[in-house]
Amino acid sequence: MYFRRKTSAGRSYLQIVESRRDGERVRQQVIATLGRYEELQASGQLERLLRSGARFAGKAMVLSAMADDRATKIANRRIGPALVFERLWEETGCRAVIEELSSARKHGFALERAVFLTVLHRLFAGGSDRAAERWREDYRIAGSDGLELHHLYRAMAWLGEELPQNEQDGRTLFAPRCIKDVVEERLFAHRRDLFTCLDLVFMDTTSLYFEGAGGQTLGRYGYSKDHRPDLRQMILAVVIDGDGRPVCSQMWPGNTADVTTLIPVIDRLSRRFSIARVCVVADRGLISAETLAELEARRMLYILGVRERSDKVVRRLVLNDPQPLAPLVIKKRGKEVDYEAKAVVLAGRRYIVCRNHQEAAKDEADRAAILAALKRQLARGDKALIGNTGYRRYLKTQAGDHFAIDPVKVEEEKKFDGVFVLRTNTDLNPLEAMLCYKQLWTVEQTFRTAKHLFATRPIFHKLDETIRGHVFASFLALVLKKALEDRIAALGRSGSWPEILADLDSLSETEIDYDGKRFVVRSAPRPAASLALSAAGVALSPTVRQAAAD
Repeated sequence: MYFRRKTSAGRSYLQIVESRRDGERVRQQVIATLGRYEELQASGQLERLLRSGARFAGKAMVLSAMADDRATKIANRRIGPALVFERLWEETGCRAVIEELSSARKHGFALERAVFLTVLHRLFAGGSDRAAERWREDYRIAGSDGLELHHLYRAMAWLGEELPQNEQDGRTLFAPRCIKDVVEERLFAHRRDLFTCLDLVFMDTTSLYFEGAGGQTLGRYGYSKDHRPDLRQMILAVVIDGDGRPVCSQMWPGNTADVTTLIPVIDRLSRRFSIARVCVVADRGLISAETLAELEARRMLYILGVRERSDKVVRRLVLNDPQPLAPLVIKKRGKEVDYEAKAVVLAGRRYIVCRNHQEAAKDEADRAAILAALKRQLARGDKALIGNTGYRRYLKTQAGDHFAIDPVKVEEEKKFDGVFVLRTNTDLNPLEAMLCYKQLWTVEQTFRTAKHLFATRPIFHKLDETIRGHVFASFLALVLKKALEDRIAALGRSGSWPEILADLDSLSETEIDYDGKRFVVRSAPRPAASLALSAAGVALSPTVRQAAAD
């Protein structure tokens, strides 16, 4: 039944109407006509009628009291973050693994809850552990009420704690085996039934700078990908499988060269994860002649980026191969991108030459703009061109130490337009190899997420173990993020990650005191929050419920 406002002969009447099914049709039957709407409203009878009926509808009564400020608000807590990610924390095995490993000693506090709080904070706010303690006050997170700041520090130190000497078998270069490594290995084993072997692994590295010394061994000066050479840093490597799930992470001192990092990680995958078959996909910064030789010696499959300009074999022979390239159209962010690729074999080495036509057009336009600016500069004088590397690649020296545009160099540059070259020992056809390599963007996206969305940097910790734990909390946040994205995709849906976080963060419960009783009133979920809750398989509590007695 419902109220209906009926207009007849220019007058409005308020009716109570009931819908009834008559065969296949639904008919409305008037139960009662209460009177003219304007008179009921002016006299206050309508308001008194609704209030009287509200006594028999507890939900309506409480909501009405809240709307009229007749109820006393006791507390308001946000519930969305914990509702969804607590479920994923359990289903991914994170809770069980951490509880089992931490049970070996008595910590005196809920260590697993401290880790979960830190990970949840990374997902929704990011920043330091000190910020996580303050952030927790506005959220309902089971088992976290008794946690203090020093508990969070101790939890981070536990994650990054070195294992005993007799458990250091399989340590990687410059990095001891720690508890966080055991967590990674057990999480991998937990979901190993999802596949029989790990065909593809993607690896990349980045640098994370410190606001301070950066631990006993991790903080070192080195090449900064953050463009902060004035600060000490560490090197972080992340390995992701072919489905985009984080597998493991490695942390090294900041002066560790990228070309020395790939082989230790591959050895760890073989020894500690018991992976018999793997194809490594990595970018050109991780590759050297020694690395390739080690991969060949281990009979590892690989698809690796090549430095097209500095590799003489690639520049002079591979790119000049006369074979035609096979076309391929890929949809990327809703747009079609035209690629083409071919295989070139030289002295037993297999190269894949790839071209992105959209990037080629951009490179050509950029070069045309540079040449136009160069011609204008030459007309005014060429002394300022000596130190300009962007211009220098197109210039030649003339008599009298003057410069001129070299048409031969311009033509040489054209063959690099939109081109990237791979080195592989797989038997994949050129287009398949190119597609595998293009998946490497998932690792790059992971680093962008870890650095910016989870605010892993800057790092203020001063001990190696707390630094490792701090960074590993972001790795666990990535595990949960990927788990939710996979479940949303399984529904045939997609969602904006910022919208999901914002909508979940807006979902709250307010505890109120009304008529001598306490009630909990839940807000309505926004669309992205509803999607996340459905994907995680979480049911919401009633909109209004009576609070449990203390």
